[in-house]
Amino acid sequence: MKTFHKVLFISAALMLLALFVFPMWRITLVAPQYPHGVTMYIWINKINGSEPGTLQNINILNHYVGMKKIVPESIPELQYFPYVIMAMSFLGVVFGFIGKRSLWIFWFALLAVLCIAGIYDFYLWEYDYGHNLSPDAPIKIPGMAYQPPLIGNKVLLNFLAKSWPWIGGWFVGLSFFLSGLAIWLSGKKSLKYENADSVKSDSSVSTGMHTFTTAN
Repeated sequence: MKTFHKVLFISAALMLLALFVFPMWRITLVAPQYPHGVTMYIWINKINGSEPGTLQNINILNHYVGMKKIVPESIPELQYFPYVIMAMSFLGVVFGFIGKRSLWIFWFALLAVLCIAGIYDFYLWEYDYGHNLSPDAPIKIPGMAYQPPLIGNKVLLNFLAKSWPWIGGWFVGLSFFLSGLAIWLSGKKSLKYENADSVKSDSSVSTGMHTFTTAN
């Protein structure tokens, strides 16, 4: 396994640690009374806003339509997801140094499964907040749900909700790209060696057959 391939894979594993430095998701609410938007950032271990009072303002808005308060301390995923990411990063670095392609493929597949599970969990979280409304809400509109989009833009009453991956999420995408590239390049190298060995083997057989024929 080439050193370059190992560096690529180890770099991919370390990219996951960017989730502790940058938010992985951003949700912005834009309305006439908030022309610049109210932005909430979701990290791997916390939820906050672009300003100190952002989360409080969002909870006030949610109260009027019966949505539950967003209390980061009560969200279990924010407690154990950081350990999952640290474990994946550590495992990726170890596998990178070992340099075994099968381990790299296993790590890549495991990361994909975890990301899909995380996105699905995020969807369920949004669904719960948007659909399980208080019957005592000051504003009640029959049949109305306030679930933000999983990804993209969505109009909710007079608000435009925007939900997109943010810098930490981009680093996860880069981790996928680099690890996939390392696996692909190492696979090309292995195939090249296999073809070279096959040519040598065929050449040896042909030489042996020629020698045998000449001797006869």
